[in-house]
Amino acid sequence: MKGPCCKGWSVYVLLCRSTHLYTGITNDIGKRLKEHEKGTGSRFVRSRMPFRLVRTIPCSSGSEARKLEYRIKKLSRQKKMAFLDLADDQPT
Repeated sequence: MKGPCCKGWSVYVLLCRSTHLYTGITNDIGKRLKEHEKGTGSRFVRSRMPFRLVRTIPCSSGSEARKLEYRIKKLSRQKKMAFLDLADDQPT
């Protein structure tokens, strides 16, 4: 899977099975994506494979990343899709 492989805290969003969104944080996005690909990253993603990385948002600290992750998770699906600019990716 192609994606950024930089280190530093970030929030990332995966689109799983073209309909499910997963939001997480990491300080090594490359390593975390490999864990998801192997099925060891999270139960949610493992049960909804395949996935694709749709957004990464760099953060200055783990605390900032956790706060942003929480705010994103609180958004309605419609607002998340608009935030991620994925409105055209929704199944018909």
